[in-house]
Parts: sequence; structure tokens; C-alpha cells
Amino acid sequence: MRVQTLLSGCLLLATATAWNTDVHNQVGFMAEKFLSPYTTSVLSKILDPEYLGSIGRAAAWADAYAHTTEGRFSYQWHWIDSSDNPPQFCNTYYNRDCTKGGCVVSAIANQTEILKGCISAAKSGELSAGKNLTCDYALRWVVHFIGDISQPLHASGIAEGGNAFPVTFGGKATELHAVWDGEIIYADSNVPRFSNTSLDPWMSGLVSRIRRDDFFEPTASWLDCADPSTPVQCALSWARDTNQWNCDYVYSQVFNGTDLLTSGYAEGAYPIVELQISKGALRLATWLNKLVAGDYKKDRQVILRTNPSWALGPDGGA
Repeated sequence: MRVQTLLSGCLLLATATAWNTDVHNQVGFMAEKFLSPYTTSVLSKILDPEYLGSIGRAAAWADAYAHTTEGRFSYQWHWIDSSDNPPQFCNTYYNRDCTKGGCVVSAIANQTEILKGCISAAKSGELSAGKNLTCDYALRWVVHFIGDISQPLHASGIAEGGNAFPVTFGGKATELHAVWDGEIIYADSNVPRFSNTSLDPWMSGLVSRIRRDDFFEPTASWLDCADPSTPVQCALSWARDTNQWNCDYVYSQVFNGTDLLTSGYAEGAYPIVELQISKGALRLATWLNKLVAGDYKKDRQVILRTNPSWALGPDGGA
């Protein structure tokens, strides 16, 4: 199991959101460091001008939108409810675990297909200044969901993704989901909150480590599936990779009512969270670069509709 590699390396060294708002934005800012200038230029034509051409600034939007009356249909798109029995068994199956209302795997796939047509329109000059809401939202969703799918408790159905799993962290009663959303990374970085408008210096350190391939899993393995022509397969592969942490660490530790900050649980989780945030950033950048470059098999035509495709339901427009 990966935790064995992780631990030996260490010896040498309530709501359904994934990552807190600021952490989501930081994943986007990290990804920007790996985007080609051309990708950045094309995406700026799709994104609403309020975000100043930055996917980092737009990365957390989907969480707020899912909690509005207008956007509540997308609430289930943020996770996939894997049926696990940690530490013995963890895995994710699309037909079993993705609900009729959609899940993070189907959301990435559907919005990627929409985004392909949007990128073509932006490259041909037919689209600019974020004037097509379908395209603008598709980009925001792809940015957000590739971040979501790297958070272990968004690939687990146990205790409502940890939202119904009470724990103590730093002397405060909370839920396991909230601990993985932000508390662990705040403790690791000794930063109370990260910027929502620019890359934080601590997160910049993760960018440098990605470039140096300085993680206990090689960065090349993070991109074993990174082909936008197979979005369901790739998103499912990412979900399975993330889900395994629920067996390898998240639920494999003995809690016994201990404070997770001081019991050693948080310290053991630090390198996992660093890894998963970095995976999300590099996968996102690679995905967007390939979409803009057209580096995928073009075997499907997506027709943009006047009305936002997402108004048709979770599979609309795909």
C-alpha cells in the first residue's frame, strides 16, 4: 500500500465542498504556472471578465453556485460515493457509485465535452469576453471538479464523505471532511488562510516541488491518464487513485476520540494533502493545455446551445 512508502519516506524527512475556498483557488493558481501562454490566452476569452483571466480566481465558484436555488442541481456533481470497507477494501465503480443526478466523474466528462466546442469557438474568434454562459460555466466547473476529485473524502461514501464523522482537531469539535478540506493543510503550512487572489508563497513551494519531481509518488504517474478524448476513463482513474487513500490512511488510523492535530494523525496526513493538491494542479493544467492544443482524438462534435446546457440536467449538452 502507498502508506508504507509514505511512512518510510517520513522517517527520512459540513457541507459538500472539497478543499476550502482558498485552497481551491490555490489549486487554480498553481495550475496557472503550468499553462502555456496560448492556453491562458484562449481561456481568458471563455472566462467571465470579472476573474481577470485567472482560473485561480474562478476555482471556488462552483461550491457557492451549488448552494444557490439556481445551481442546486449541480450539488451532487462534487463527489462520487464509493462503497468502501477500509482498510480492507476501497475502489470506485462508475455504474455503482455515480448517482442518477450525476457525480464528479460524469461532471468532469460532460463539462469537458462542452468545453471542447467552446475552445474551438474561442480559437476561431467566435467567442470572447466570457459572453457565452454555457462555456464560462463549463470552464469553471472543469477547473473546480479536477480539484474536487483529488480530495480523498470526495471519493468516498462513508459517513457522507466524512461530513457525518465527528472528530476533534486543535481542541475543536468538527467533522473529518472539514479536517481534510482545510485544517490539515493550514496546520502543515502554519498559515491560517491562503489568498483568494494570488498564489501563496507556501503553495508556490509545491509548484517548485512538482517541477523537481520531489514527491513520494513520481509526477509522471499522476498523468497516467490525461487524454481529453477519454474523459470518463480519466476522471474515473483519478477518482480511484484518490479513493485508495481512504484505505491507506484516512480511515485506517485509530481515532479513539483523540485530537487529530496532536495525536500524529495530522502530521502523517501532511505529505498526502501536499501530494493530492499538487496532483490536482498538474492534472488540471495538463488537461487544459491538451484541450486548447487539440491534443486528443476528435471523435465527437459538441454543438453549443443558446440556452445553457446545464439547464437541461446533468447530462445536458454532452
